[in-house]
Amino acid sequence: MTVKTNSVARKGLLAMAWPIFIEQMLHVSTGLIDTFMVSHVSDSAVAALGSANQFVILFIVLFGVVGIGSGVVVTHHLGAKDRAGADRLAITAIVVNTWFGLLASVLVYWLAQPFLDLVQLSPELQAYGLPFLTIMGATLFMEAMIQAISSVLRAHGYARDAMLVAVGQNVLNVVGNSILLFGLFGAPKMGVVGVALSTVLSRVVACAAMWVLLSYRLHLRVRLQDYFDISRERLGRILHIGLPAAAEHASHFLAFMTITAFTARMGDLQLATQTYVMTIVWVIVLFSGAIGMATEIMIGHLVGAGEFEKVYKQTLRSLRVGLVTALMVAVIVAVASPWILGVFTTNPAIITTGVILLRIGIVLETGRVFNVVVIHGLRATGDARYPVFFGVFSMWGVMAFGSWLLGTYFGLGLLGVWIALTADEWLRGLMMYRRWKQRKWLKYAQRSHAHAVLPPMI
Repeated sequence: MTVKTNSVARKGLLAMAWPIFIEQMLHVSTGLIDTFMVSHVSDSAVAALGSANQFVILFIVLFGVVGIGSGVVVTHHLGAKDRAGADRLAITAIVVNTWFGLLASVLVYWLAQPFLDLVQLSPELQAYGLPFLTIMGATLFMEAMIQAISSVLRAHGYARDAMLVAVGQNVLNVVGNSILLFGLFGAPKMGVVGVALSTVLSRVVACAAMWVLLSYRLHLRVRLQDYFDISRERLGRILHIGLPAAAEHASHFLAFMTITAFTARMGDLQLATQTYVMTIVWVIVLFSGAIGMATEIMIGHLVGAGEFEKVYKQTLRSLRVGLVTALMVAVIVAVASPWILGVFTTNPAIITTGVILLRIGIVLETGRVFNVVVIHGLRATGDARYPVFFGVFSMWGVMAFGSWLLGTYFGLGLLGVWIALTADEWLRGLMMYRRWKQRKWLKYAQRSHAHAVLPPMI
């Protein structure tokens, strides 16, 4: 099998983006399908699952410390035609994320109850949320492996492989949910616990498939001694990109969890509404997210090759495509929002509020594109810290504080929360765009290129 090393740079943006979009959509669809199926139990079960799943998502985001960082630095070496250096970085990423995942699994398993207390979940909702979080948390280490391997495969141009694994994982999850949630084929009706067990089973199969693909596509094998012989130099380069990126994502999720706590105080009905709406919103985000991830891969190869003017133009081109795509999808969802929400619930109060929020999403999602696409571009050049410094200020000062001020203090409820979310996305997005236009990322790109063309690491 011939391994691709530099063909990524010759692919078009959409050719890179569409399999990434499908893969990410299917990952999100797992949560969407879980929410849809659990909605047949009760709205309370949906609210509990949504709150508990935030902690699972938070740790998956933290696994991006290594996943994102390794993807960028591997593309730099592939762009510079240094396959050996790329392989050493890939192995480092996989073993480090495995250790991190094991630590996260132990942590969530033992601290599930305090985590749910933290978001002020009512005793009724904790009865649903606690077993779900315990089961999901105990198997987080497999998600850590999947993220690291998927990043490596995408960096080499094998995004379709990761997509196909996601397809299989999603099918298994649907089948497992149907059997364990509704008691098909004589199986017991296990409710939310059945959903968790089904998701874990699909996760096990997906993890095994990713390991097979790593060997088949890249002929890359991780030896036992690699888990105890981690290069500080390679890990440092990965963390230079990954830590700021993960810090930005973690800050956003922590800020949003704070907002969830504010929403929980408004009542279980408002929390259920937020859960339904955010499930739908994440599908919209995937369109611009896929373009951002494809941009990151393409720019990483261009940086490794030292083609900096192409780097500048590619991000602006990606931004234009992302804006058009996000606007179209947001408008379609806004128009169809009464019917979409009606699939999940028949509660008229939830549908009425949800429709208003999804129509605000037309403005929110176009602002989010600047963050998603431009930040991926900045990160791929090595300029990973600026998005974190400004992002933390805006997430907590505008999004979290604004949600409390408008939603709780002034009594606007979820409408106030969504106004604060929109203001945060636009403020951060325009500042990222300004950073790119000023070309302050260029010195980082030059430094990243220099690292990639140095003699092979020991």
